[in-house]
Amino acid sequence: MAPAARGFGVDVGGSGIKGGVVDLAAGRLVGDRLRIDTPQPSTPDAVAEVVAGIVAEFGWDGPVGVTLPAVVKRGVAHTAANIDKSWIGTDAAELFAKRLDRQPGEVVVLNDADAAGMAEIRYGWPGDQSGVVVLLTFGTGIGTALFLDGKLVPNTEFGHLEVDGHDAETRAAASVKDEEGLSWEEWVPRVSRYITALENLIWPDLVIVGGGVSKKADKWVPLLEVRTKVVAAELRNAAGIVGAAAAAVEAHGG
Repeated sequence: MAPAARGFGVDVGGSGIKGGVVDLAAGRLVGDRLRIDTPQPSTPDAVAEVVAGIVAEFGWDGPVGVTLPAVVKRGVAHTAANIDKSWIGTDAAELFAKRLDRQPGEVVVLNDADAAGMAEIRYGWPGDQSGVVVLLTFGTGIGTALFLDGKLVPNTEFGHLEVDGHDAETRAAASVKDEEGLSWEEWVPRVSRYITALENLIWPDLVIVGGGVSKKADKWVPLLEVRTKVVAAELRNAAGIVGAAAAAVEAHGG
């Protein structure tokens, strides 16, 4: 049996699928994570195959949490951002449970940004838990998680706000920085414009930035011109894995 103080999470993204064992007391990975490129096309069956391979690599036999870049309600994907559109309408929880040979309820599927945000609220700074807090993950797209006094408002899709006539993530995602060869100084005004638009809608007390670029937060967060305090995610890019693992164990009565 899996140790009670540990869980397993898999974070499915548009470019990579990452998984690992999590110390649930400390909120950090146990050893290294395993990352495999997201299959193209990223159909449900193809992604499930990679997820199963990651879980098998660790020899994990307990509950598993899986994130998707999608609105997820009761295990069913209702959107598909940066993954194949055939995910829409798919009972992802059932799909992964069958592929992982788990009982119903042993696999929990949730939105990737929600998972990352839950990990930050649970394991980050205590100050992250008061007021209106939004976590933004900058990667292939822009994921968002909204919290009020530490409680999640699930499935927000603020990454798709229309800003200056564009879907925000098509201008300000980290992938766009790479694709267009933008410097930090060139990319940050786009992020500032996006956060300003978000501020005008929900007036957050704190913005937490995650995703791969959070590892280099010192290079760009100080350049932001916004009114809200912005901090880097404590768990950096491991937050999705940690949040997924915690959600799975809690749902399974852990």
